[in-house]
Amino acid sequence: MERVQEALAALGHPERQYPALHVAGTNGKGSTCAMTAAALHAAGHRVGLYTSPHLVRVNERIRVDSEDISDADFGLRILEVLERYPSAVSEPMTYFEFGTVVALWHFAQVRVDVAVLETGLGGRLDATTAASPVVTAITPVSFDHMDYLGDTLTAIAGEKAGILKPGVPCVVARQQAPEALEAILRKAEAVGAPVRLEGRDFFAERQADGGLSYQGTSWRLEGLSLALRGSHQRQNAAVALACLEALQERRITVPPEAARAGLASACWPGRLEEVGQGPVVLLDGAHNPAGVEVLLASLKDLYPGRRLHLVFGVVGDKDRGPMMRALFPECASVQLTPLETPRSLAPEAYLAEARALCQDVTAWPDVDAALAAARERATSDDLILGTGSLFLVGMLKARLYRNLGAMQQPP
Repeated sequence: MERVQEALAALGHPERQYPALHVAGTNGKGSTCAMTAAALHAAGHRVGLYTSPHLVRVNERIRVDSEDISDADFGLRILEVLERYPSAVSEPMTYFEFGTVVALWHFAQVRVDVAVLETGLGGRLDATTAASPVVTAITPVSFDHMDYLGDTLTAIAGEKAGILKPGVPCVVARQQAPEALEAILRKAEAVGAPVRLEGRDFFAERQADGGLSYQGTSWRLEGLSLALRGSHQRQNAAVALACLEALQERRITVPPEAARAGLASACWPGRLEEVGQGPVVLLDGAHNPAGVEVLLASLKDLYPGRRLHLVFGVVGDKDRGPMMRALFPECASVQLTPLETPRSLAPEAYLAEARALCQDVTAWPDVDAALAAARERATSDDLILGTGSLFLVGMLKARLYRNLGAMQQPP
C-alpha cells in the first residue's frame, strides 16, 4: 500500500475529496457496483465507477455517469499523475496500482459527488483500499486467487475483510460457508465496523409475479425489476439496496424510486450477455467454481432444454478442475482456445482431462477457430457459450460486436 499512498499524497489526496462506497468479494461485486452506481445516478448524483478487469478497452475501468473515460481525458490524467508523481516510472507501480491512482485522481478532477470502487482482488492489500469510503460491502466469498489470498475460506474472507474501517458501516452478503462469515465478523468487531448482514438486517425475495421485494432497515420495496439476468442477481440487488440505505444515512440522498430505477437500468457487460441470434452466443465471465455453479443454474432457468456448445479458455493459475467437472458434462461439444494473455493455459495442456468429461472436445490454435467450430456444430435452436475467463469474454465480445458493426454493447 505504501506506493499508492505515497502517490495519492503527492497528488494532494484526491481520494479524500468525495465519499466512496468500497466493495469486495469473490463473485457479484461488479454487478453490485453497477446497480448501486446506476441508482446513485438516477438520484441525480455525479457518480464515478471504478471496476476491473476491462473486457475490450481499458477505458471501461473508469466511468462517470455511465460513460467510459475518453481517450483524451485518460491520456491527460496519466500525464498529470506522472508530472506530480514521477516515481511511478522510476520505481514502477503495478498496472493496477497506477490505474487506481489515475481513477481516483480523475474522479476528483471532474468533481464526482460519490465514487463506487470495486476491489481488484482481496482487499487488505488492494490498491483501492487507500480510498476513503463512507460505506463498505462484501459480497459472497469463495475460492479464487488462492496463490495470493490463501487456500482456506477463512484466510480468503479475512483478506476481503481488509477493506473494513473503524466506524464505517459494512454491508455483508449471506455467505455459503460459515467460516467465511465468521472471519468477516471477527474483523468487523476488531476494527469497530458496524455490520448489516443479509438475512438478519436486510433481505430480498422473489414475488409470485416474478418481481422482487426488499426489506431493509428503513426501506420496504415491492415489485422491483432487475435489468441484470439470473436468479443470483437477487442477492446482488439486496446488497446494493442495503448499500444505498447506508449511503442515505451518510447524507448521500437516494430516494427509493431512484433505487428502483437503478436496479431496472443497470448494465454489466459480459455476464449472461446475449450476442446475435440463430444460434444465440452467450458470454459470461464465470471464472471460478462458484461462478460456474451460478452460471449453470441460470442456464437451466433461462435456456431450458437447449443443447450447449462451449468455447472455453482459462488462465494457468485458476483451479480449472472443479469448473470443468461441473460444466463440460452438460455440453454437446467443447472447443478449447488459448487466451490473449501471457497467463493463458495452452489447450493441449488439459485436452485429455477435458475429453474425459465430454465426448466432443477439440483444441484450437485461436479463439476465431474455436468460435467457428462451435457455430458449425450448433443448430439455430442451440446455445453457444463463451466462458472460463474474463479474458475470453473480452476477446469474443470484441470480435462479435465488430462483426455486428459496433464495438460497444447496444443500448
